[in-house]
Amino acid sequence: MSENVYLEQHKKNNVLNFDLNLGQKARENITAYLFLTPWLLGLVIFTLGPILASLYLSLTHYDLLSPPEWAGTANYERLLTRDTRFLQSLNVTAIYVAVSVPLQLIFALIIALVLNRGINGLPWYRAAFYLPSLLGGSVAIAILWREVFGSDGLLNQLLYSFFGIEGQSWIASPETALGTLIILHVWQFGSPMIIFLAGLKQIPNDLYEASEIDGANAFQKFWKVTLPLLTPIVFFNLIMQTISAFQSFTPAYIVSNGTGGPADSTLLYSLYIYLHGFRYFRMGYAAAMGWILMVIILIFTVINFFASRYWVFYADEDK
Repeated sequence: MSENVYLEQHKKNNVLNFDLNLGQKARENITAYLFLTPWLLGLVIFTLGPILASLYLSLTHYDLLSPPEWAGTANYERLLTRDTRFLQSLNVTAIYVAVSVPLQLIFALIIALVLNRGINGLPWYRAAFYLPSLLGGSVAIAILWREVFGSDGLLNQLLYSFFGIEGQSWIASPETALGTLIILHVWQFGSPMIIFLAGLKQIPNDLYEASEIDGANAFQKFWKVTLPLLTPIVFFNLIMQTISAFQSFTPAYIVSNGTGGPADSTLLYSLYIYLHGFRYFRMGYAAAMGWILMVIILIFTVINFFASRYWVFYADEDK
């Protein structure tokens, strides 16, 4: 066999092998996409579809009963220039998020530090502390909260029994109504507590032993060892709980009987969206509010990610 014939045959063999490999790869891709089809359909139908529909509706006047009428940016212009309750809901929500999220994370971290000391019955304590996170967003707990802070509620009964103080209706006063919602949010500390506890379990004991040799006390060990290594966990909890607080709805709805009162002091943004969409039948207006909320959450998330480079410590980075 001449050299040219051999080279030609070798080239044909390479082309055949390439075609076979390409065909096998295509079949593998088809198989993978078949397995992914249910998820892809769910993404398109239940996620992307509603997102695009809400964007369209935000540019229309739509009352759920008649076909949408194109309005352009009229909903957004009204929100930003003429709707005073919109500004009030933003203010109430900003206070709610700014106060409740840090308090919740601090409380969750304290409980996690206590549980990390290796006390007996840890699984039972962990389950008990996590339970409020499962129940806190339910209607039943919101109703219970309304009864606890009502004029004849448990809190006033305790104040009168132990201190002789006749308390007010905490949920009927504009000065204290939002505070009851903040306390409820802080009470739902179980989810970040579990995550903090998992992070504490990952910190090597060698670091604590080395700090003890250097003469560090308990506070110095926490400030110099525990907290820096927990900053990725703190950052994750901060992002998740901030998003959750912005979307809070059920407690405000139940405590205020769906009005945001008294004097709009509990008018959280999500509740105001609900009022426009399902009480006033301004679904286009509510959709515009939803997109503004998405932009606000996105801005806060981007700011947090940008700021995290200055305070979040990762063990594989040189800082």
